[in-house]
Amino acid sequence: MTELSDLSPRRIRNVLGHFATGLTVITAATENGPAGFTCQSFASLSLEPALVTFSPARTSSTWPLLRRAGRFTINILPADHQHLAAQFARSGADKFAGVDYSPSPLGNPVLDGALAWVDCELHQEYDGGDHTIVVAAVRALSARSDVDPLLFFKGDYVSVQPRAKILEGAA
Repeated sequence: MTELSDLSPRRIRNVLGHFATGLTVITAATENGPAGFTCQSFASLSLEPALVTFSPARTSSTWPLLRRAGRFTINILPADHQHLAAQFARSGADKFAGVDYSPSPLGNPVLDGALAWVDCELHQEYDGGDHTIVVAAVRALSARSDVDPLLFFKGDYVSVQPRAKILEGAA
């Protein structure tokens, strides 16, 4: 049995992986062209004022580009976009190769087929240990209701089962 006091990064990741999160790709139009990265730490923070939060790793080579741009779009991925979650999680590659997108009201890439998108401006940053806690002011947003979200659970991509199917299974 694993010791309850084992707080190694591996054990923390394993235990906290039991909390399902949505998957996003955060994008921006930067001085070097479009840039983006996969992020699962996105959350709503405040309705008034409209604020959201996410936490890129301090080792991220992409977040500094988005920070300098000062504005970015959070693309919430649908279940059939696992390939984009994987593509934007890679380091050093042209993450936009073969990716279709259109500009948001702030000029950032909105990925084609995104479940929802949130256009933001950088509001504040805080120290979060090995991550940076970013607070962003929402400037525009849109969502679709015809697709299900992509989730990350216990180290793997999963999708939600519609409520009707869950209830049918209980009968």
